[in-house]
Amino acid sequence: MIKLSTKEIILFGIYGTIMYLSKIIMELVPNVHLTGVFVIVFTVAYGAKALYPIYVFVFLTGLFSGFATWWIPYLYIWTVLWGAVMLVPKRKRESLPAFAYMLICALHGLLYGVLYAPAQMILYGMSFEGILAWIVAGLPWDMVHAAGNFFGAVLVRPLISAIKRFEK
Repeated sequence: MIKLSTKEIILFGIYGTIMYLSKIIMELVPNVHLTGVFVIVFTVAYGAKALYPIYVFVFLTGLFSGFATWWIPYLYIWTVLWGAVMLVPKRKRESLPAFAYMLICALHGLLYGVLYAPAQMILYGMSFEGILAWIVAGLPWDMVHAAGNFFGAVLVRPLISAIKRFEK
C-alpha cells in the first residue's frame, strides 16, 4: 500500500470529486465527458497514486447513481486507461506530445464497449455472438465517446502544467 500524506488524501478526494462533478455536468452531451482526461492527467502527475482519485470517482458514481450491475465495469474500465498511461516510461510521460494523449484517450473511448463486454457476458450470461452484436450496436456511441475524448484531451497538457505549478 502506498503511504499518503494528509495533503494527498485531501487533494485526491477533491480530484475524484471534480472528476465526478465534471461527468455530471457534461451529461447534457451523451458519451462526452472529461473522465479520461482526468485519468491521464492524474496518472502523469501522480503515477500509481492516481488510483486514489480514480476510485474516489468510481465510488461517488456508484453512491449517487446506484451500485447496480452497470457500475461493476467501472471497477476496472478506468484502470485500463491508467495502465496504458503507466506503460509510458515515467521520464517520457510529461514530455509526450499532446497528440499522443489525444490518441490514447480517444482509443479508450472507442474501446469502451469492448472493455465493458466481459462484465456484460458474465453478469447477463450473454453468448459470444450476443456480445459481438452488443458491441456493434454500441459502436456509434463509442465513436461519439472517442471523438469527445480526442478533443477533450487537448486539456491534458495544460492541466498537467497546472498541477505541477500547484504542487510547487
